[in-house]
Amino acid sequence: MSNQPYRTALVTGASSGIGAAIVGRLREAGIEVHAVARDKDRLARLADETGCIPHALSVSDRDGMADLIRTLDVDILVNNAGQSRTGNITNTTPDDIDALVDVNLRAVLQLTHLVVPGMIRRDRGHIINISSIAGHYAFAGGNTIYHATKAGVHSLSQQLRCDLYGSHVRVTEISPARVETEVFGRLIGDMEEAKRRFFDEYESLLPVDIANSVAFAVLAPQRMNVSFMEVLPTMQVVGGLNFAKKSTDPA
Repeated sequence: MSNQPYRTALVTGASSGIGAAIVGRLREAGIEVHAVARDKDRLARLADETGCIPHALSVSDRDGMADLIRTLDVDILVNNAGQSRTGNITNTTPDDIDALVDVNLRAVLQLTHLVVPGMIRRDRGHIINISSIAGHYAFAGGNTIYHATKAGVHSLSQQLRCDLYGSHVRVTEISPARVETEVFGRLIGDMEEAKRRFFDEYESLLPVDIANSVAFAVLAPQRMNVSFMEVLPTMQVVGGLNFAKKSTDPA
């Protein structure tokens, strides 16, 4: 710890899953962590467990997030908050599109815009963007809007490295595959069914695996920028080729 300059982190989507694990891991590293999420009760429990500082806020609340950030010198921003939906572009709704764009992409852009000037002024900082393999690969059954927003986070991460050229502000994108979190249960509305369908017969990643990936990037020597990390379960691959048969001509 003594050789790294970071003192304060802000983690979004912090009340459960990957976000909560990241909060705990950064606290273990001796970093003051401001944990942001909407669930006040879960945040309170996380604060009791880890010593983080809870903030019951939605990342979509631009004014609220701006007021918070004005009170902090954020050394590490972890853009982790995210949402998903079932379905694709043919059966989504305008509200679903707005919700996914607001949380998964617009909030990431707004928060990054809020913290980067201070990082540049202090000449230290680290932006950690938690994206998804859905931002890099197309696969049947994925939500089209989710894929598009995560692709936007990937592009942002790459462009930020150019924007921050010449400074000691680092940018890391961590792109997980399947992680055992509540998100699958929320998608289908049944936590037990999600566990049976997605996890019981698979050796998925755990939130702590992503938290350790974040810590690896954050605690690396300042001369080293881990710019991109794709993290998959050992037994999961992203390759595959499907080919639909010719349909019978109804004419």
